[in-house]
Amino acid sequence: MSRRSLRNALVLSATLAIAATATACAQEVNTGGDTQAGGEITLKETGFLTTCTHLPYAPFQFTEGDKTVGFDVDLVDMVAQNLGVQQKIFDTPFEGIESGESLNTGQCDVAAAAMTITPERQGVMDFSVGYFDANQALLVKKGSGIDSLEKLRGKKLGVQLGTTGEDYAEANKAQYGYEIVQFEDLALEQTAVKTGQVDAGINDNSVHYEFLKTNPDVEVTTEFKTGDQYGVAVRKGNGALLAKVNEVINAAKADGRYDAIYQKWFNKLPESK
Repeated sequence: MSRRSLRNALVLSATLAIAATATACAQEVNTGGDTQAGGEITLKETGFLTTCTHLPYAPFQFTEGDKTVGFDVDLVDMVAQNLGVQQKIFDTPFEGIESGESLNTGQCDVAAAAMTITPERQGVMDFSVGYFDANQALLVKKGSGIDSLEKLRGKKLGVQLGTTGEDYAEANKAQYGYEIVQFEDLALEQTAVKTGQVDAGINDNSVHYEFLKTNPDVEVTTEFKTGDQYGVAVRKGNGALLAKVNEVINAAKADGRYDAIYQKWFNKLPESK
């Protein structure tokens, strides 16, 4: 897909998503120029810090009643409060977020989608300091006996499009001889494991453990120590907003607000931060 057609597709998807999740607003593109720490922060919509994310990804961002809630939502709320504005959530496909297109086309000011900081993504967007540690984990039906990639030989492994879990699965596919099945979002991947559409699903450990709370027929049988670290992203060169995000995250880690939201969503204190 060409760059122009991809952009058009993303704009259309974003328009449909916001109609379902929030009051429609003007789609003004305001990507701005390069800025420096301490410089003027320009937001795409007056009075709002617009956040691109991809729902659902509990407990980081998901719908509860008529609201989007989660750990990432609470974290970015701190940035919005510091700026004296409200956060507005913009649900859009993860492929557009992790490619940098969502930020470059002005769909949002920041992207917070439990997104791992990788060298490839750092080439197309700028990341905050890390705010969450994660590894990959294998979700299977309880009693399947599948507790390694070796036991998936000749079987189907579900992945979420554009994620580091998909990258890990692709990197080990030839060695372990499984078939990869792609899903647009986390919910579809996890449901496919429950229904037997795939034999296992790989994704970040925290979201799979969250899924176990209400789905006793599945289990996590192993983790892969990939050392993922999540970051909040801004358009490349937006140094003023990036500095503000870092300032707020670092302050929250120091004054206990980070611990409070971690306890709220994970029922424990962080082992590292």
